[in-house]
Amino acid sequence: MTEKTAIIGSGFIGRAWAISFARAGYEVALWDQSSEAVAKARDYVAEVLTDLERNDLLNGHSPEAVLERITPEADLAKALDGAIHIQENTPEDLKIKIKVFSQLDEAASPSAVIASSTSALLPSKFTEHLANRHRCLVVHPINPPYLIPAAEVVPAPWTSPDVVERTRAFLVAAGHAPLVMKRELDGFIMNRMQGALLEEAFRLVADGYATVEDVDIGIRDGLALRWSFMGPFETIDLNAPGGVRDYVERYQIIYERLFPQMQRRVDWAGDVLETVESGRREKLPKEKLVERQVWRDRRLMALAAHKQKSTQEFGR
Repeated sequence: MTEKTAIIGSGFIGRAWAISFARAGYEVALWDQSSEAVAKARDYVAEVLTDLERNDLLNGHSPEAVLERITPEADLAKALDGAIHIQENTPEDLKIKIKVFSQLDEAASPSAVIASSTSALLPSKFTEHLANRHRCLVVHPINPPYLIPAAEVVPAPWTSPDVVERTRAFLVAAGHAPLVMKRELDGFIMNRMQGALLEEAFRLVADGYATVEDVDIGIRDGLALRWSFMGPFETIDLNAPGGVRDYVERYQIIYERLFPQMQRRVDWAGDVLETVESGRREKLPKEKLVERQVWRDRRLMALAAHKQKSTQEFGR
C-alpha cells in the first residue's frame, strides 16, 4: 500500500512540496481553507510536471501518474487520515501557526509527523502547548523543493530523536538532501548563511565599492560555479595543498582582518535600496519579472538534470 502524506496550505510552497512527494511515489492529500486555491494549485502542478518530464525529472513516471497521486481534499480530517507525514504551509504568522498546529495535533494520527515549512519561526514558539509536541518540528525547504533538494530539519527542544530520524529518512526517500540541525536557532542554517552574504552585498553597494551587477557577477560567474556542487568547507579543503588545516593556516589572517569591517549594518530599506532597485530594473524591467521567474525555474530544471546525471556517473 502506498504511504500517504498531507499538504496543509496550497500556496507556492505547498504545491511545490506536493510535486516533490507525489513524484517520489507518495499519495498526497492537498488541503487549503480555500477550495479555489487548491484547484489553482493543481492546475499549476499540471503545467510544471510537463517541464519536469521534458528534463527527465519525474523519476521515470508520467505527468499524468504523478498528478493522479495528488488528491484535493475539502475536509481537513479526511486529508489527515492515514498520513504518515504532514507538511504545514500556512502564512508566517505565529498566531496562525499556533492555531493550525493545535488543529493538526488533535486530528492527525498519533504516529504522524507534523512539520512546518516556516522559514523564520522557531518550532518551540508554536508547538510548546501541544499534547503530542514530541512529533512536531520544522522542515524548511529551499524553494522550489522539487528542484532544490536541500531541506532544513529543525527540532524543538522536545522533539523526539526518533521523529527527527524518521523525518530525515522520509526526506531522503523523497529525493531530498536534509540538513539536520542539532537544535533550533533563529534563521536556521540557510537564512543565516544567505543573510551573511546579503549583508556584505548591500554594504559593498551602499559604500560605493561595487555596482549591483558587479556583485551578481561575482557570485553567478564566480563562487556559485563551485558552490553548485560543493559547500564552503569542501571548497577550502580543496583550495590548499594540505587541505582544510593548511587553508586555515595560510588564509585565516585575511578574514580576521576583514571581520571588524563587516560588523556595521547597512539598512537595506534605506538609500541603498534605490541603487539596488535601479540596478536590477536596468537589467530586468518590472513587467518581465514573471517571465524571468519561469526562465529561472527552467534553468534550475536543466541544472538539476545535469547534477542528477553527474551523480549517477561520478558520485556526489
